[in-house]
Amino acid sequence: MKFLYAGIVIALLIAIAAPFLASSDPDGLESAAGGLIDEVTYSTMEESAPFVESPMPDYAIEGQGKMGEVAAVVAGTILVLGISFVLGKAAKKN
Repeated sequence: MKFLYAGIVIALLIAIAAPFLASSDPDGLESAAGGLIDEVTYSTMEESAPFVESPMPDYAIEGQGKMGEVAAVVAGTILVLGISFVLGKAAKKN
């Protein structure tokens, strides 16, 4: 159990540090799309409305600055840990 708790603490520490350490340059998918698709099509795709609206687009809470980014990443981390816990309990019962 100590190993599990240590893993949760480490995940939360990474979630808190991530917004301050992340690069503002485009990541892999955006960079690859920019290299493969012409600029007009790429900008049209960026401006089109998403199929499903994200509750926290760009891993941030609008208007909160870096603290909104931290809150969004921590909330996402806790959500994933919670879903993993529930799925683990369900799998253990079967």
